[in-house]
Amino acid sequence: MTPRERYEEFEKTLLCEYACLAVNSKGRQGTSRKCDLRTEFQRDRDKIIHCNSFRRLKHKTQVFLSPSGDHYRTRLTHTLEVGQIARTIARALRLNEDLTEAIAMGHDLGHTPFGHAGERALNSLCPDGFKHYKQGLRVVELIENNGKGLDLTYEVKDGILKHTNEKAETLEGYVVRYADVIAYINHDIDDSIRGGIITEEDIPKEITDVLGHSKSERITSLVTSIIDKGIYIENGEPTVGMDDTTAKYYNALHSYMLESVYLNPLCKSEESKAQEMLKKLYEHFCRNVYSMPPLYVGLAERYGKERAVCDYISGMTDRYAVDLFADLFIPKDWKVR
Repeated sequence: MTPRERYEEFEKTLLCEYACLAVNSKGRQGTSRKCDLRTEFQRDRDKIIHCNSFRRLKHKTQVFLSPSGDHYRTRLTHTLEVGQIARTIARALRLNEDLTEAIAMGHDLGHTPFGHAGERALNSLCPDGFKHYKQGLRVVELIENNGKGLDLTYEVKDGILKHTNEKAETLEGYVVRYADVIAYINHDIDDSIRGGIITEEDIPKEITDVLGHSKSERITSLVTSIIDKGIYIENGEPTVGMDDTTAKYYNALHSYMLESVYLNPLCKSEESKAQEMLKKLYEHFCRNVYSMPPLYVGLAERYGKERAVCDYISGMTDRYAVDLFADLFIPKDWKVR
């Protein structure tokens, strides 16, 4: 037996009846032969972490635009935290940890520069709208690997597409959805405290008394709630979730963050500038389609210029978008030759 085959047999004995086994994957659209060393989901994880879009996440905004400190989260560090939380839950519930990790690593590949501010800008500009989770699917199917795509399995693509507001077809995908919100609500608190937006003491005491008085305690409370509740049947299907008390105070915490941080004018003071910048870039490339890289010119010919321009802009890092805007629209010093 190859190492892959041995691990596939190991999955059959280790994982619970509701887990998605690698041997039961619905497969890929491509015809690439199986790897002797890795299962299909392990391959997908590796494909994602080695792709260009994954590396660019390190220079994309999570919440705070271009923070001056070294310890604020970026889209990449957020992704790594989601992966860690998702793997902990999956392991405890005996779900497929490799599938869970692959979805977690790929869940934000479609995010724009400047976080959700950039997403809202492109959504208002593109005739078909723009959602980062749908864009993530375009990234792995049409854009990565010089337009060839990553040829991921059906289950990983399903998890990427549905990590925000739909229930994935696998429990592993649904675990990533929970891990995403657990990660961002807690690291956003951490970053907000670091940035002087709030203090730990500002969080309502009735919330912290239940969920915990630190980032570590709150993550532990939320993750433990999901694990302790376990996999249960709802409307005839297996699912996961938090107990009612924990869910109540998690929702209260999210409401507090929405009012105190996510809609705080101090945090959002630069967003309008970023959105205006992306608007001008969008208009420029819609007028000058052939000035985009050849990959995106090809996408314009297949899917229309508006869609291709969104593909191009959404893949940019914050600093690349700023530098490109400056190059296109900011006058340069005139030099006498």
